[in-house]
Amino acid sequence: MIRTLMFSGAALAALAAAPVALAQPIAIVNARIETAASAGAIANGVVVVDGGKIVAVGPAVKAPAGARVIDAKGGVVTPGFIAGSSSLTVAEVNAVNETRDDRAGKLSAGFDVQYGVNPASTQVPLARQVGVTRAIVTPVRSQGGGGHKDDGFDGHDEFAGGGVGDADPPLFAGQAAVVKLSDDEDLVLKAKVAVALDLGESGARTAGSRGAALVLVRSALEDARAFARNRSAYEQGATREFGLSRIDLEALVPVVQGRTPLLVRVERAADIRQVLRLAREQNVRVILEGASEGWLVADELAAAKVPVLIDPLVNLPDSFETLAARLDNAARLERAGVTIGIQGSRDFNNLRQARLNAGTAVAYGLPYQAALKAISANVAKIWGLSDVGTIETGKTADLVIWSGDPLETSTWPTAVLIGGVEQPVKVRAFELRDRYAAPEGARPRQYTQP
Repeated sequence: MIRTLMFSGAALAALAAAPVALAQPIAIVNARIETAASAGAIANGVVVVDGGKIVAVGPAVKAPAGARVIDAKGGVVTPGFIAGSSSLTVAEVNAVNETRDDRAGKLSAGFDVQYGVNPASTQVPLARQVGVTRAIVTPVRSQGGGGHKDDGFDGHDEFAGGGVGDADPPLFAGQAAVVKLSDDEDLVLKAKVAVALDLGESGARTAGSRGAALVLVRSALEDARAFARNRSAYEQGATREFGLSRIDLEALVPVVQGRTPLLVRVERAADIRQVLRLAREQNVRVILEGASEGWLVADELAAAKVPVLIDPLVNLPDSFETLAARLDNAARLERAGVTIGIQGSRDFNNLRQARLNAGTAVAYGLPYQAALKAISANVAKIWGLSDVGTIETGKTADLVIWSGDPLETSTWPTAVLIGGVEQPVKVRAFELRDRYAAPEGARPRQYTQP
């Protein structure tokens, strides 16, 4: 028995010391390749993937010996799309609070959305079926009368907490995270990538007015600087009183030190100018989300090198802060030199909106290649994801093979690779559809089964 155990241990040690066999290389052939990079579109080319990376791409590339060949059959290959601001993986049903982990009650900037990420979310496989391979998960505010207009939240949440002792309204929604949408148990790639902040009408509802909101934000940033300068004095109670809790102040320290951006939700041109002024005065980096009137200040945004995440379908004045919204907002911003990321609403049950919105932006003047970048390369650039977003040698192989033009409503992926691994196509929504679908003229199965 002892001899058997010794042999087993030696065998295991030998196996551990042996080199791990690499996965079989993959070659995607007969494809139109939209690189979203300087190479542009390759009319008919090959992409070779090995070890989770893109190792070759081009019209003259050959499939290596022993590679698994995927025939795109004339379809289109794009980088995996990236949801620039989403509740994907942290929320399931808009109206059911128990499924909403995208918002906090008592915390403000300190709320960390990464801890609510659910790898088993039914939305993950659905997202892959619309070409989304990564997402920036961003929290929304839960203050009564607040909330983000596109988050499925009507502003009358059961939560009404502010900071410590409810002393200050929680203008800050919390900290964002980057997730991959692979079939894995651990989806979080990077946490604390931004602190979300609501200004404009939403911030005014919480603070009392736009001016009050900006005063509170400036005060919070100054408090964070004072806290960072002398943490020990704070711990000993030897500092002035701060408006936010220690947890919230800790979250804002990387912001005031320039290491983490503020994701500022704002729509009106005048409010955008206030944000640009705030960024200059406080020396902080900002990313804008919304910017329905961004085209009015496009040159200023470009000069400040401030990127924006927009929904190009916003074209109706559904509020006073979107009176100048128009369908060519994306095209005008892009022409001015602003880095834009296109997204749909935060309705995570409608994930395909982003690519269809990109198609609509093309119809209103945005160049096709720029639209593709706005849902891939640009979003990666905005969030500092240097390893994805384009089809280039050395990049992580997040790839989608499409049956046709990815910006068309009738087009669907035929294969999705994340980190070079082909993902399962199983989707609960599709299974339910197939289970209960009835042949033309026949009764549904649920009425015919015993």
